[in-house]
Amino acid sequence: MAQWNRLIEAPPDAVWAVLSDGRSYARFVVGTHESWEQDGQWPVAGAELGYTLKLGPWSYQGRTVSRVCEPVHRLELEARTHLGSARIAFRIEPWGDGTLVVVDEHPLQGPAARWHNSGADALLRWRHRKMLDRLDRVAVSTRDRAHGRA
Repeated sequence: MAQWNRLIEAPPDAVWAVLSDGRSYARFVVGTHESWEQDGQWPVAGAELGYTLKLGPWSYQGRTVSRVCEPVHRLELEARTHLGSARIAFRIEPWGDGTLVVVDEHPLQGPAARWHNSGADALLRWRHRKMLDRLDRVAVSTRDRAHGRA
């Protein structure tokens, strides 16, 4: 299981504002070039998020389904590709003036699930560290805009 956490210097509602805006995923999810809400219901359970991944000249369009949505506390997603699917869970905990965000990801189906190992977990943890760094910047920016700061 690949798990990583970060203390974000913004309140839980600022972090949730980012996670509940389907267009914002391209701003913090590593490798995502573009994201959009499929049906305008994001992030309620069953809602879908479309995205484009880009790596050099290659691009891929996929979708993510919200599986568990507990506003301001927990969001669990299933990212689907032609190679299978993965569970990505965000836990959001108030921590002083900030927010502790824990992300946990593991493959569910397909080759990645069959070949899952500690090396794959190490790569996922590296990705989570980068993703939570970006989420921190976006959430702090959201907090600052909400309080009229530039």
